Amino acid sequence: MEKTRIVITGVSVISSIGSSKEVFWNNLINGVSGIKPVTLFDVSKYSSKHAGEIPDFDAKVYLGQKGIRHIDRTSLLASSATVLAIKDANLENNTYSGDELGIVIGSTYGSIDSISSFDFQSLREGANYVNPMDFPNTVLNAPASRASIFCKATGLNTTISNGVTSSVDAIIYASDFLRMGRVKAVVAGGVHGLTHDIFWGAHNSKILSGSKDGTLEICAPFDKRRNGMVIGEAAALVILETLEDAIRRNAHIYAEIKGYGTAFDPKMVTTNGYQIDGGKRAIVGAINDANLTLSDISYISANAYSGVYGDARETRVIKEVFGMRANLIPVTAMKSMTGECYDASGAMQTIAASMSINTHTIPPTINYKEYDPECDLDCVANIARVLPVKNVLINTFSRLGNNSSLIISKYKQ
Repeated sequence: MEKTRIVITGVSVISSIGSSKEVFWNNLINGVSGIKPVTLFDVSKYSSKHAGEIPDFDAKVYLGQKGIRHIDRTSLLASSATVLAIKDANLENNTYSGDELGIVIGSTYGSIDSISSFDFQSLREGANYVNPMDFPNTVLNAPASRASIFCKATGLNTTISNGVTSSVDAIIYASDFLRMGRVKAVVAGGVHGLTHDIFWGAHNSKILSGSKDGTLEICAPFDKRRNGMVIGEAAALVILETLEDAIRRNAHIYAEIKGYGTAFDPKMVTTNGYQIDGGKRAIVGAINDANLTLSDISYISANAYSGVYGDARETRVIKEVFGMRANLIPVTAMKSMTGECYDASGAMQTIAASMSINTHTIPPTINYKEYDPECDLDCVANIARVLPVKNVLINTFSRLGNNSSLIISKYKQ
């Protein structure tokens, strides 16, 4: 039986390189970095001082003033992006009733700052002195729930908490839900807000670039100088519908969700180095699900985040899967400009890939200066490339064992 076709009919992104799809894409293809000194909290005591922070975010611009006073930054980002995505898909006039619209958002660390503040106040003053309006921010599904309230979506509401693979997993989950006919449209993607707690934890774990004594703070995927990630923040969402419904309402179609694959590899957690089995299975699964061949892939949107082992591991995965063709496929790492946005990264890659399909332009990997034989791929160094784009492979590989790959394709009738 032929698989129901799922398409992207709306996109939204709020990020360090743009809070509209137009600005985001323009900065991306021009190699503009959003990584700058942190201003949201004091980093003077840390050797790492930079992040992909969203400048001048004001939720009132998207949501108005009513009802946002006690909502935390991550939920406000998710809600704002949801409003933008629905507007971009021309669904703001309630094309679908509440039960026909669902939301699936990837959010793993979204509540950490609120939990920390809530617990601190409770321990210092006592539970009776904590503002009860702050409690809803401490639950993991707060961003998805808040977004649903703002857009009056009363159908599916799900939170995916898988770290860096979360937003691709959300798109996969939403696609499957649409194929079951349970809803008509789904807002899917991820959100990650920059908080002091997350920055502190990553810095003290020595996984941030510059966190080890005497090391340069740099975000340079595939470059030999890479020494760790730079954290970013973003909300990135897509609107998914069946092709039949999208055509019925004459919606603009950015791209088609062609195939996906997931794999968990427990050895990635226990093995320091280049365990590649999970990544290979995810990519092969996505290509098979899409009914494509290796030669059909136009370019690869890499998970690469400037990690010493992570970038080399992904290189090995790509070379194992694609063989002699691996060096002929453009591979781009947009995290060189945005930093590692965890739950939002995969959805941002998906939006960038859909823009590539529509403009035939591949974003560059910036900050690339020194060749590394362990990362010997065509990484579209520093300058965007113009070429026909039909099928894009999007990789999200977690250091904790989750691996998810997604293929989106140019829409054909």
